[in-house]
Amino acid sequence: MAEYRECAARLDRAVVWSRSMPADVGPVTVFPDGCMDLIWTEGTLMVAGPDSRAFLAPTARAREFVGIRFAPGTASTLLGIPAVELLNQRVDLTEIAPSRTAREFVDRIDNAPDRVAALEAVALRFAADNGPADPALTAVVDALSAGATVAETAAQTGMSARMLHRRSLFAFGYGPKMLARILRFQRALAALRTGIPAAQTAALTGFADQAHLSREVRDLAGCSVRTLQTR
Repeated sequence: MAEYRECAARLDRAVVWSRSMPADVGPVTVFPDGCMDLIWTEGTLMVAGPDSRAFLAPTARAREFVGIRFAPGTASTLLGIPAVELLNQRVDLTEIAPSRTAREFVDRIDNAPDRVAALEAVALRFAADNGPADPALTAVVDALSAGATVAETAAQTGMSARMLHRRSLFAFGYGPKMLARILRFQRALAALRTGIPAAQTAALTGFADQAHLSREVRDLAGCSVRTLQTR
């Protein structure tokens, strides 16, 4: 049976997680959430870019995973790469950082008695080298998460619509409208998983109606609302 754990990281707006997988478990479905992850697994460090659709993460060759999930808009500055360049991709850290540095980080985690703490230390090193996320971009996430429209978000953050779109591509990997859709989907997913009926979930989380929720779930998660409730 797969085992998953997560807790707040020492890095602001990040979560550290671990997953152990038995030999007979197939791919894991990862739903879009606007986040990026730095993931260690058995001699490899990779960066999971932002997703715009559900992703099937293969597990056939690995049994242990440790990751740190960065809140939307934070990893692009932390890792020093525009999020749009990693959209719907998983890339080895050597494609982003110098290969010698990446290898050093992998070896450190491979040999650490506490791999979670070791991965957090790597993330903190990136933060020290590249600086914190732009607070204006975290404000964009907060506004959209609260249900603000794109126009309202631009006004609240003092950006023009064009600037907001451009900066969103760098920080999130897609424009603010797509980010708003994904954040709304995540609100609905959380509600559905607590047992709230689909029609009520749609009303509570900003969808026009249940049919609208069903279309968005099909588009972003690749499944029906009923299937989503069981995952």
